[in-house]
Amino acid sequence: MGRDPHAGYLYVIRGRSGNLIKIIWHDGLGMSLYAKRLETGRFLWPSPADGSVSISPAQLTYMLVSA
Repeated sequence: MGRDPHAGYLYVIRGRSGNLIKIIWHDGLGMSLYAKRLETGRFLWPSPADGSVSISPAQLTYMLVSA
């Protein structure tokens, strides 16, 4: 993805059906994984222009809290 995984970036991946997201990040000791699955509904996701999307911390928070 063209970024250093040890630099504190979060990698957010949405499942194909839209009801699952996974967040991968380096926490200083190793890689950590957070996953959230919705029983109903889908995560709103911006359209990727070149295969990847950059979102702000506020947008990520909105996705995780409002879902």
